[in-house]
Amino acid sequence: MAKPITTRQREILTAIVESYISTGEPVSSGTLAQSAFANSMSSATIRHEMAELADAGLLEQPHTSAGRIPSAEAFRIYVGQLTSAPASLPSPSRTDLQTHIDTSFAGIAGASALLERTSHVLAALSSSVGLAIGAAASSDLLEHIHFSRLTQRRVLAVVVTRGGMVRDRVLALDPIVGPDLSSVQLEAAANYLNSHFRGWNIDRVRNELTHRIEHERTAYQQLSDAIELWSRTIPSGSVQQQSVYIDGVVNLIGLPADRDRLRVMLSALEEKQRLIELLNAYIDTSEHSVRVIFDLEQQDPGMAGLVLIAAPAQISGDSAVAILGPKRMNYESAINAVGYVAQLLHRIDTGDVAPLSP
Repeated sequence: MAKPITTRQREILTAIVESYISTGEPVSSGTLAQSAFANSMSSATIRHEMAELADAGLLEQPHTSAGRIPSAEAFRIYVGQLTSAPASLPSPSRTDLQTHIDTSFAGIAGASALLERTSHVLAALSSSVGLAIGAAASSDLLEHIHFSRLTQRRVLAVVVTRGGMVRDRVLALDPIVGPDLSSVQLEAAANYLNSHFRGWNIDRVRNELTHRIEHERTAYQQLSDAIELWSRTIPSGSVQQQSVYIDGVVNLIGLPADRDRLRVMLSALEEKQRLIELLNAYIDTSEHSVRVIFDLEQQDPGMAGLVLIAAPAQISGDSAVAILGPKRMNYESAINAVGYVAQLLHRIDTGDVAPLSP
């Protein structure tokens, strides 16, 4: 935009976006004067401001009619207003939304089941595609680890997961790295791992151990032994890759897209690895805010015309939840739903709240 839009232009632009989301039809000045402004602003004034907005690249004219539709930049401004608005008391609609989400998760336990339910809930709430990704297989949750001294500098490590999988590995301790470990030291390291990380996704343990050693100096030696043994028992890259849960693809079939573009779009959604890459490209797990991304075609041409509303989540490891849908969607509801589900999963993961009883 060459210059900032005025307050009146912003009000008109907001009314146009909301009208277009509601009807899917180009919006005229006459329609706005009657429906949005109750004739408090003349049609001629609105028409003049719409021309200014069009010159600024915020409105488009799909065909030779008096109506205009919002551009991608107009949607960005509209969403920016929603996400930057100061926090207020929960509205009845937001409270109802959160209650509905809580009820939808009633009786669901286990990371995989929670993420699968997430995709279903978000799809149903938005009438779009619900997505959730995470390294969440129950077989990758630590149940118990045990170290046994075999001979000098040789240790048997046995890992049992929640899914019943048993992994065993013979570890050769390098004399260059450090001294040999006694049976007492091995037992202390195993006890530390079991007491602190039972139920954790094994991909998270290494990072957490490294983080804790910087803050728990009194347990330095115990942590150091645990890090060394864990890194040899579970080498980097040996854990399961991320899984993706998707629901609501059928909701896109009703989009006003030509057959070829729809085929490309659906093909992109069928390739789950592409969805994982898409979410990872836009989600920063160190942030906790909901992001709204419009230019998905820059990452994947098959996503042209779609909008991604996504947020990082924590459920047995780094995860993400998202809604993927057309530009014409209820952004306020979608943003609130994604944000609340992400918070709910994090609270469940940290034990702040348990899944509700059915």
